Formats: sequence, structure tokens, C-alpha cells
Amino acid sequence: RHAGHSRPMRLPEASSVRVLLLDAGGVIVKPSFARVREALASSGVAVSAERLAAAEPRAKQELDRDPAAGAGTDAQRGWQYFNRVLAHAGIPRSLATDGALDELRRGHSRSNLWEDVPDGVRTSLARFRARGLRMAVVSNANGTVEALLGRLELSPFFDAVLDSAVEGVEKPDPRLFRFALERLGALPGEAVHVGDFYSVDVVGARAAGIRPILLDEADLYPDADCPRVRSLADLAGHLDPAAPADISAKLPPAR
Repeated sequence: RHAGHSRPMRLPEASSVRVLLLDAGGVIVKPSFARVREALASSGVAVSAERLAAAEPRAKQELDRDPAAGAGTDAQRGWQYFNRVLAHAGIPRSLATDGALDELRRGHSRSNLWEDVPDGVRTSLARFRARGLRMAVVSNANGTVEALLGRLELSPFFDAVLDSAVEGVEKPDPRLFRFALERLGALPGEAVHVGDFYSVDVVGARAAGIRPILLDEADLYPDADCPRVRSLADLAGHLDPAAPADISAKLPPAR
């Protein structure tokens, strides 16, 4: 699955990219570890949001590389993920942590937990739009992604939002990617997809004939058989190197 390579694989030529598909969680938004910390504290478990955030990349990679986890649904993976984050943060699973995660699950169904926008994301989205790229979110989620993007004032950057719970199909099924191409009136060869799970994003995009890019912020996939970026800002710099890095992140008009 992660074939060895002696040197990093090159990103696609900028001129060949007209359509950009982006995963939501892990790419344009991250979990609010402040909310996770508060839920744990209410169950008597003390840990900082910073410690949880630092544990997240390895927990995510562990889940990505677990065949049993990959066979489950996104909802099942989501809560395994938090147990693994806690384990990597040195917090053993207990009735208290299970109770806290149950509370978070209920809150997530009302207000999506993935609500922190990493530094550089808004500016990168503005650079992509300034370059004229058509963009869509392609997310395994719970039906709340469109509302989340509206709440975070990110919706105007995107021409389409595909939430697996709404569409009735989850990545890595290539149909979700094909639905996105249809909404954008695009061909697979015009598009790239950026995601943070190899088993879900890279595998699914390839099955749809779309070039994948793995967002690997902690450099945990050096032997991946696909191009990687550490952040959306890195990709923006590649696709539009002439643009100033501090381009205004003012919201574009909705399309």
C-alpha cells in the first residue's frame, strides 16, 4: 500500500490542475481539542488540548494503517481515532474517557467537532480561488459539513460540498469523487484531490482516475507512493508561486 520510494514524488504540474478537491477533516478543519479537553475534564480526566493535538498525527496514521479500521464506516473510525489520540497522549481508556467521548459524540451530531481552521488555510483557499481553480469539499462526515463551512465562513470558497452522509456513499468508494466531478462539470484528468488518509483519500481518488496528494503534516509517510505536502500553504505555493504569500484571505463572492 505504501510502496517505498528513494525520493519524494513530484507534485502535479501547476498548469495541469484546474480542479481541486479537498477533504474536510484534517485538511481544512481540525478537531477542537479544546472541546475534547473540556469533555474529558468534566469526566475527571486532565489533559491539555496541546498534548492531544500533538498526539493526533500518529494516532491518525495508526488508524490509517489498520486494515480492520479501514473496513469500518467513517463513524466507527472517528471514535476509534479519539481513543488512539488519548492513548498516544498517555491517557488510558477508561469508563471516564468513554463517557467523555459519548458526550462529544452527542455534541458532534449537533455542532461539528471539526471546527478549528489551521493557520494558513484561509489564505491558501483564497490563493486557489484567485488562480481560478474550481473547488469542492469531498468529505466522509455526518451530514453537518455544509453547515459547518457556513458557520466558519468558508462556504464561499467552494463550488460544491459533498458530505458522505448526504450523498449516501463514503470514500474510498470512487463514486463520491465522481459525484464531485459531475457537480463541477470536470474531467478526472483536470483534478487533484488532497486528503490526509492514504487508505481513504489516496485509494479513493485513484480509483476515480484523480491524482491524489497526501497531506502529511508530520512527515510520517516518507515512503508513500504519491506526492505529499505538509500543508495547504505548501500546495498553494506550488500551484501559484508568483502570488504573494500574504494575499488577502477576504472571502470571495459566492458562485
